[in-house]
Amino acid sequence: MITFLKPEEQHQHKNGGGWVANTAKVEETAYIGHNAQVFGNAWVFGNARVYGNAWVFGNARVYGNAWVYGNARVSGDAQVYGDAQVCGNAWVSDNARVSGNARVSGNTWVSDNAQVYGYARVSGNAWVYGNARVSGDAQVYGNVWVSGDARVYGNVRVFGAARVFGNVRVFGDAPVKR
Repeated sequence: MITFLKPEEQHQHKNGGGWVANTAKVEETAYIGHNAQVFGNAWVFGNARVYGNAWVFGNARVYGNAWVYGNARVSGDAQVYGDAQVCGNAWVSDNARVSGNARVSGNTWVSDNAQVYGYARVSGNAWVYGNARVSGDAQVYGNVWVSGDARVYGNVRVFGAARVFGNVRVFGDAPVKR
């Protein structure tokens, strides 16, 4: 049950038993696990799955074959779609996009207008924000910050306490570590 809503302002989803605010839209084809919550004006549709203790709220959209699980949060006007997965304690917010086969996990934050897509992986305590893009087979993990108009793509590995910001492009097979 969504504790800040009155019982008459929510219902359990038929596919999974998770809680959905009457203001949110969840298609019957989507799965909302028993402890998951969808509220605000959020939409979950297609074959998307939201489960564990995950929340989707605000004006967020989760669709396609995307999965949001664990203690993950998707909020604001963020979108998670395609075959993307957001899990662990990850948070996708604002106007951020996670799509394709991308994976966002750990204590990661993807926010502002940032995009993570392709087969990219963002994990650990990483922050991807601003207008940053992480794509291709790129891996960003550890205490990394990717911000501004930075682009990380290809077979790049950014890890440790590295900072990639501004109008920087990191691509190819380059490892970046601080």
